[in-house]
Amino acid sequence: MSLTLSGPTAHHGLAEHEVVLLLQTDPHRGLSDAEAAERLITFGPNTLPPPAGAGLFVRVLRQFHHPLIYVLLVAGAITAGIGEFIDSSVIFGVVAINAMVGFIQESKAESALASLRSMVQTDAKVIRGGHEHTVASDCLVPGDLVLLDAGDKVPADLRVLRATELRVNESALTGESAPVHKDEFVVPDAAPVADRHNMAYSGTLVAAGGGAGVVVTTGAETEVGQIHRLVGAADDLTTPLTADLARFSRILTVGILALAALTFGVGLLRHQGAVETFTAAIALAVGAIPEGLPAAVTITLAIGVARMAKRRAVIRRLPAVETLGSTTVICTDKTGTLTENQMTVQAIWTPTGHVEVTGTGYAPQGSFLDAGETPIEVDSDRAFRWSLLAGACCNDAALIEDGGRWDVVGDPTEGAMLAVAAKAGLDRDELTTALPRLDVIPFNSERQYMATLHRDAGDDHVILAKGAVERVLQLCDNQMSADGTAGPLDRSEVSRAAETLSSRGLRVLATAVRAASGPDDFGEQALPGSLTLTGLQAMLDPPRAVAASAVSACHTAGITVKMITGDHAATASSVATKVGLLDDEDRRPGAVLTGADLAELDSEDFGESVDGATVFARVSPEQKLRLVEALQARGHVVAMTGDGVNDAPALRQANIGVAMGLGGTEVAKDAADMVLTDDDFATIEAAVEEGRGVFDNLTKFITWTLPTNIGEGLVILAAIAFGTALPILPTQILWINMTTAVALGLMLAFEAKEAGIMARPPRDPRQPLLTRGLVMRILLVSTVMVASTWWLFEWELSRGASLAEARTVALNLFVVIEVFYLFSCRSMSCSAWRIGIFSNRWIILGVATQAVGQLAITYLPAMNTMFGTAPIDAPAWLRILAVAVATSVIVAVDKRLRRPRTTAR
Repeated sequence: MSLTLSGPTAHHGLAEHEVVLLLQTDPHRGLSDAEAAERLITFGPNTLPPPAGAGLFVRVLRQFHHPLIYVLLVAGAITAGIGEFIDSSVIFGVVAINAMVGFIQESKAESALASLRSMVQTDAKVIRGGHEHTVASDCLVPGDLVLLDAGDKVPADLRVLRATELRVNESALTGESAPVHKDEFVVPDAAPVADRHNMAYSGTLVAAGGGAGVVVTTGAETEVGQIHRLVGAADDLTTPLTADLARFSRILTVGILALAALTFGVGLLRHQGAVETFTAAIALAVGAIPEGLPAAVTITLAIGVARMAKRRAVIRRLPAVETLGSTTVICTDKTGTLTENQMTVQAIWTPTGHVEVTGTGYAPQGSFLDAGETPIEVDSDRAFRWSLLAGACCNDAALIEDGGRWDVVGDPTEGAMLAVAAKAGLDRDELTTALPRLDVIPFNSERQYMATLHRDAGDDHVILAKGAVERVLQLCDNQMSADGTAGPLDRSEVSRAAETLSSRGLRVLATAVRAASGPDDFGEQALPGSLTLTGLQAMLDPPRAVAASAVSACHTAGITVKMITGDHAATASSVATKVGLLDDEDRRPGAVLTGADLAELDSEDFGESVDGATVFARVSPEQKLRLVEALQARGHVVAMTGDGVNDAPALRQANIGVAMGLGGTEVAKDAADMVLTDDDFATIEAAVEEGRGVFDNLTKFITWTLPTNIGEGLVILAAIAFGTALPILPTQILWINMTTAVALGLMLAFEAKEAGIMARPPRDPRQPLLTRGLVMRILLVSTVMVASTWWLFEWELSRGASLAEARTVALNLFVVIEVFYLFSCRSMSCSAWRIGIFSNRWIILGVATQAVGQLAITYLPAMNTMFGTAPIDAPAWLRILAVAVATSVIVAVDKRLRRPRTTAR
């Protein structure tokens, strides 16, 4: 009989025997090999569907999917149609180079991301036909009986059938940092994922204990698979930059076509030849199109990507780095993003005093300070030493080091106790030899403590215990003093100390010790009221060292930071307070919302409540997605950071998703636009700064290049209107556009970020690419450029210069004015002298390169023939410089007058 499962089933709400009957399996012998093979054909491999990836041809075509590229392709086709094959070849060459740069950058980003992915095949221990086998996890099928041990990765969604002190770290799925106790008892159908203690979910880690469970779902049907579907359902969002460029390109296209049509109409009204007039109109269009803009956008973004790579970030899409610069809200996960995702003992209380512990994570580096912040010696307080010994020896975890990074195998709480003991020089391996374990009373949720029996070097026996404060106090009748002697137990003092530590958001465990006569003196019945309390160890998953400063920098930059986590509200609020998201006094209603609170909000109040809250705790993946959507609906540009599977849908939906490269899951990385290879929240701050710098440099390039393009169009329009010869030929226009864009304009991409860039608010997403002030400046410069060029062109003709010589003077004047204007555009508010003429060496190199090119087009016979130019004398160069200087002075005065308005931009 074959197995048929239809529709989702709440396996956590069914008794064990009901689950076994539903899955047609044996709770002790598992499936037979034949049945497993048949089900593998029916249900398919236990893998997630691979991320949809575009083929090579589509990826190449995607590089041409841009409004400005369409404009260039049309311009290239028209110029080819009228026989201007050199012009057409140059335009198509620009398009091809732009596409090549984008394709190479995208491929590099994907390769860098692929290098982060784990290539290790997960294995699973299963019972088939009554025998234990190790099989690849992708071969698991519903009904398989899987064995779990500490350190295992759960290979599929399991209904727990048997559990022995089983605890599972589900932080990647639910966001809860503490391992969750698992058992086989039924839970209500409506229980959320985080509260289903009889289920073990695919991708989570067994922290302690062991057990067995039957596979209920595999592959895309698991909880991870459902989240994977949510990720795939989210649409790609247009970034602020691409949206602005699309609008700008449409406006520019309409303007160019209107100007070309006007030119053609004016020519016909003046009874000029239709072909000649149409050719002039096409020349105007070619001149007005900023051919270098697509390449400038791509290269400027690529430079930003390169700078981010040096700061340990992998950008998957070029516009992503600029999007961060426009971000108004950062929604950050807590566990592993703001925190280390490593439990750390922060403080130890003993009956003789309070000790603060420095250092974070599992690395055995740190010190112990008393109330006066004076270092203390471990041996100076016997109670303190015995508390460390109890935490280290009454312990089933292990610390491992891999490439300088310390991690724990087992329960993170026990890992924290091992680390704090190691800080005191108490090595676990040496302790195991000096105090070998003889017996153990394991921890469980009912007992709430763990006790172990050891033998010391003198063949004496000692009992060590650790656990919840209330339970350990029930085992104690006295407390240890600094010299190691026992005195009466002051329960009220211990309770007050525990409450004080808990109020700091710390998880508190008590430790105790007792000498034993031998193995017969060890057992649950022999412990109550017989132990000596040695102290309290208080721990938490600490905030990252730079998290608070990074949050503060975001606030200074006008960016709102919100924490979204699956952890409990108290834990989330404590961490939020430590990193500066919440003030100690911030207890305003609505500052902290839970998933239950969100579920009770109606659609009208949801957006406003989300916008006003700072911390969201105990939320589901669907709610995280809804939170991001609500913020976007209120006009925010949202960045979402995270590392867990539960973060992936929101990462995909956000304007920019930022995943953690070291601790992040593969699902999160695939959903993100940017991956941080060092998992450091401070890199987000760096990305915001870099993104703002990228947008500034793009704005500078556009502000610099448009006057030339508009000026070239107006020169041709004026020539048609007045019925005179063109001051600049179409081939000369193309020379100006292409050479200056590469040699001059692109050098602005290397411009350093301006001072105070992180002290201004984010750019309003509704603000156009070019503000009114910038448009006025562009019109001023283009008007001055046209007037000066026309005047000097006519002046040269009146002095008896040939038409070729006069056009050469006009061509060089355009370029020299662009050089002077380039230095002005290096800052939108400050003068070139203030930021330093030589502070950007690339611009000096570009000016020198352009100068060589201008000398070549002016004096080389071959280029004279190709571009219709002629050599000019020294006085002509002096007149060119004089007019360029006058133009530069006019622009400088305008910048000075507009400085307050520009600074507020």
